[in-house]
Amino acid sequence: MDAQPDDRMSDPVHPSAVHRSRVEWVDTDAAGIYHNTTVVRYAEAAEAALMREHGAGHPGIRKVWVDGGYRQHLVEHAATLGIDMEITARKPGTRRFTPIPKRWAVERTYGWLMLHRRLARDYETLPARSEAMVHLAMTDLMARRLTDETTISWRDPTSRDEVRITG
Repeated sequence: MDAQPDDRMSDPVHPSAVHRSRVEWVDTDAAGIYHNTTVVRYAEAAEAALMREHGAGHPGIRKVWVDGGYRQHLVEHAATLGIDMEITARKPGTRRFTPIPKRWAVERTYGWLMLHRRLARDYETLPARSEAMVHLAMTDLMARRLTDETTISWRDPTSRDEVRITG
């Protein structure tokens, strides 16, 4: 599947203006552990591609929770792959902010990804590069979890013994 944008401008004002309609899907488990990413131009293509990759790469998974943006035809497509897809929705009558069940794990993973400079904005021109940056960020996250290092890679750590000179 080719997901490169075809609406490239000859002289874009901003790098992210090159691919306005590109969409990125991240697949995590309940613990927020990253499994795969799909970056394509159209939402329907991304949903179907993610379900194919998810079903092929993780044959033991039988249930998937998705948010309300998914359509019924994708639920039927998941059923053909042997995956029970449940669309989670906000409880009726909820007025204030309440997390949607199971959705918070994905949102937390997006928060972890935003700690990496290259992922805070989408400047990549090729979807494969964007996917590679997500892979690198999640590899960094897992390595930090294994080594108990808490310093974010792109920020300079300040030592408590270091004296700051002002003025």
